[in-house]
Amino acid sequence: MSEMPHTGEIGGHCTADTSRQPHGHYESYTLDIRPLALFGVGLATLVVVSFLLMGWLFAYLSEHRARQEVPPMRLMAEPQPPLEPRLQVAPHADFLKLRAAEDAVLHSYAWVNRDAGIVRIPIERALALLAERGLPARSEATAP
Repeated sequence: MSEMPHTGEIGGHCTADTSRQPHGHYESYTLDIRPLALFGVGLATLVVVSFLLMGWLFAYLSEHRARQEVPPMRLMAEPQPPLEPRLQVAPHADFLKLRAAEDAVLHSYAWVNRDAGIVRIPIERALALLAERGLPARSEATAP
């Protein structure tokens, strides 16, 4: 047999040359860093360009929208209140005001129709007069 380096053929399968390896059982190889660095630089460039394009697009669309918006026409000098019926801001206060107005009508004297001689009298006085005079009776001609 000649002195050939041991190639590690075992059962017809070729393995790595272990005679040149310092520790014998692993294969050392070097990684070419250039393609990996080019990929990283390309990816970083793509990200930066994407950000710049997005910023430009955002500014363009904002300006375009501002040019298209028409300011509303001012038709009236001051705003008009909304149409009826309106929501009550303070319903309890409105109710108290209504009751006070009704009580003022029920407990005071006032002319309803001065020409016809019709007056409004307080409700207590009207009940007292009704108790004195009684209810008016229907005549037979107006009965159904």
